[in-house]
Amino acid sequence: MPILALGVSYRRAPVELLERLSFVEDDYPKAYRYLRDLEDVREAVVLSTCNRVEVFAEVSTYHAGFLDLKRFLSESREIHPDEFAEPLYSHYEDDAAEHLFGVAAGIDSMVLGEPQILTQVRQAVRRAEAEGASGPMLSALCGGAVRAGKRSRAETGIGASPAAFVEAGAELADRELGGLDGRSVVVVGAGGMAALAAQHLRERGVGQLRIVNRNVERGARLAARAGADHGGMESLAQAIAGADLVVTSTGAAGTVISPEVVLEARRLDGRSGRPLFFLDLALPRDVDPDVAAIPRVRLADLDDLKSMLTERAAGAEAEVEKVRVIIKEEVGRFTARRRSARLAPLIQALRDRGDRVAAAELARVAPRLADLSGREREAVEALARGIVAKLLHEPFVRLRGSDPLARAAAELFGIDLPPDA
Repeated sequence: MPILALGVSYRRAPVELLERLSFVEDDYPKAYRYLRDLEDVREAVVLSTCNRVEVFAEVSTYHAGFLDLKRFLSESREIHPDEFAEPLYSHYEDDAAEHLFGVAAGIDSMVLGEPQILTQVRQAVRRAEAEGASGPMLSALCGGAVRAGKRSRAETGIGASPAAFVEAGAELADRELGGLDGRSVVVVGAGGMAALAAQHLRERGVGQLRIVNRNVERGARLAARAGADHGGMESLAQAIAGADLVVTSTGAAGTVISPEVVLEARRLDGRSGRPLFFLDLALPRDVDPDVAAIPRVRLADLDDLKSMLTERAAGAEAEVEKVRVIIKEEVGRFTARRRSARLAPLIQALRDRGDRVAAAELARVAPRLADLSGREREAVEALARGIVAKLLHEPFVRLRGSDPLARAAAELFGIDLPPDA
């Protein structure tokens, strides 16, 4: 069965749409139950990151698979299909493999060469396997993608700093606030991105730094590493009250900072005329967009970082081309293995037929070989089998490289091929 990829990415979709389409951990069991019940989908893997929401599937046909996967996105995320019809894209067969390999290599990310995507691809296929939705085809596809991603980072200069989002956001905040030196900063969250933010901002000379996290113990550990204060989410408004910059990256399913929280912080602070900058690095977003309507409050999210990160990537064309060469090689390797597996029944059937012909001819002339010794008889049998093998070797090589030849061979010898061969 063919492979189809269907999805939406940051390239054509605003963060608001990606946020609505994105999957959080609790969504996956129900999502994969839906996918397993689709008649025209055999295997499926959902890849949901801050850059994209994509479904890779082994389908019966392109058209049937496209309709099934589009309906899945619409019904599982409760979004009318017209709302994501314009940015929706699809890739089929080798193009689907090339797309995923490029994603894993980091050349289709907002941050060129970002390293997190490799882990995200691994997690996506493992989750799909655990839910009974992925099998040998997509496991091999994702394995090939991870290999392409590893090679790209090892053999080219495409790899980006994991802190690239933070660095771009800090530059934005620096311009907005007129410098970061000595500024009071709150980091909301204690995961990997929050840790990078705390480290980078400390290196840029910010003043007071406070970590706010739902899990207080985890927040305390990050605070100890960053030389910061810490507190729980119940202290959020009070923490914001003294801040010039608030960076958020919690992984929560919904917003954690509302206009009401910000207005309460303003009231506690008494500095309504002082600028306050929010940098939201999360998807789904942590900060309610309505916060931007509060006077002297500026809000930036992933959409605001797109242009900055695109400019940074503009000078890396040579490295991108090197990555594309690696991707082409790895797609070729994946396609060859897939074709070999698909044509294995035909090749085995032809080999069995050749063995039967050799055996039949040996049986026919057996009386004339009666006077041969055991060793001589073995030599004759080996000669017959060797002739068959040599005659079939070159055709087998050509069959593996050409689907039309494979179909012609099957028809010539009256062998039934599997439907997807």
